[in-house]
Amino acid sequence: MTTTKQVKSCNLTPEAIEGIERIFYKSGDDLAVSVARSFERMEERIDAMESRLYNRLADLEDKMVEAKEPITARRGRKALTPSLEKAGTAA
Repeated sequence: MTTTKQVKSCNLTPEAIEGIERIFYKSGDDLAVSVARSFERMEERIDAMESRLYNRLADLEDKMVEAKEPITARRGRKALTPSLEKAGTAA
C-alpha cells in the first residue's frame, strides 16, 4: 500500500520562478538538439536493420531457387519412370 504525505505548499518568489524559467529556456535548445540526434541515430539504425533484412531475404530467395532446381529436375524424370500407383497393379 502506498502512502502519500501532504506537503505544505510554499510560494516561490518571482526571482526563483524567473531562475527556473531561465534554466528551462537555456536547456531547451540542448534538449531539442539531443532529441534530434536521437532521432537521427534511430533512423540510421532502422536503415541498417532494413538493409540487413533485405540481404537476408535475398539470400533466402537464392536458396529457394537452388532448392527448386533439383525438384524441377526430378519432376521431369518422374514422367519418364513408371508411377508408384501402377507398380503394384497386374500387367
